[in-house]
Amino acid sequence: MALKEKIKKLATVTAGPCVSISLNTHRTRPASDKDKILLKNLLSQAEKQIVAEYGKRTVTPLLEKIATVENRVNENNNLDSLHVFLSNDTEEIIRTSWTVPEDRLNIRSTFNLRPLIKAYNRSKEYLILVLSQGGVQLYKALEDGIEEEVKSDGFPFEGSPYYIPNRAERSNAKRVDDLIREFFNQVDKAVVKVNQETELECVVVSTEDNFSKLMQVADKSDIYIGYTSIDYNNSKPHDVVKPGWEIMKQYMHEHRSEAIVEMKEAISKHKVLTDLQEIYRAAIDGNGEMLIVYDKFSQPVRMIDERNFELAKEANQPDVIDDIVSDIAWEVVSKGGKVFFTMQDEIKELDKIALKTRY
Repeated sequence: MALKEKIKKLATVTAGPCVSISLNTHRTRPASDKDKILLKNLLSQAEKQIVAEYGKRTVTPLLEKIATVENRVNENNNLDSLHVFLSNDTEEIIRTSWTVPEDRLNIRSTFNLRPLIKAYNRSKEYLILVLSQGGVQLYKALEDGIEEEVKSDGFPFEGSPYYIPNRAERSNAKRVDDLIREFFNQVDKAVVKVNQETELECVVVSTEDNFSKLMQVADKSDIYIGYTSIDYNNSKPHDVVKPGWEIMKQYMHEHRSEAIVEMKEAISKHKVLTDLQEIYRAAIDGNGEMLIVYDKFSQPVRMIDERNFELAKEANQPDVIDDIVSDIAWEVVSKGGKVFFTMQDEIKELDKIALKTRY
């Protein structure tokens, strides 16, 4: 399940108490050893608060999850932050490559998803397809880290099932090519199914010839944004994600540039908002077609009512939302709009945040 879908699923949980833990983590040892200790302390704190406020009887499943969830967190897989969500009926562990302002425990009737929303809006998830005639693997990646291997919808493929027993036929190059294309067509259909479920685009790791054959039989070639050459001696997940991320970064840069041009063209049509309050109202009303934000821009606010807020100077004050920009971005993307965070110089002509409206 992609991060966007996980957020949507967690947002539907309203049967509290809901425990939300967000903490910064480290990718390498010995620093990552401290992450395990910090998580253990936050879980211990959560247990004490839950028992003090709710007792034990009605929250037994939750207490069991609190007691055991650390055993399911492998610190060797850590990225830059870890998010743990627990309730009587829910357990979700999510790693992201975006740090959080502070290590935090929240216990309330719903999950605290704001740190995760911020990570989603500023990170990039995608698929990496390692394609060869001898076997095919599909991975979900988050920037320069592998999240998980896809083991559904036919993945992994162990190799082409179209073995030709007849030696004469095996020497027929056209016959062999046709069978390879048939195999790659099956692979493509499986990738398309994952794309439909996750909305994630795909980078292919393969030979140029195999990528060309895949494109010839692909039902939705636009979900494949490019390929990088495969090194069969170094085709493990941590080997393929680095060049895959380089392909994705170039693709994202091009799309951000196109988005900025589109935003500038919309100004003359009076369809661009740059006032933060107006942008927020348009976003919650579903009127946000495309949002562009300067990457480091955030703004704490204090809500006055459902549609209005006042700016706050400090993010850690009582009743202050630490970053209304993340909330705006989620409103836009969850209602079918596009969101781009960028540090490209062209954004300066638009201001720190700009919204292209639908109408």
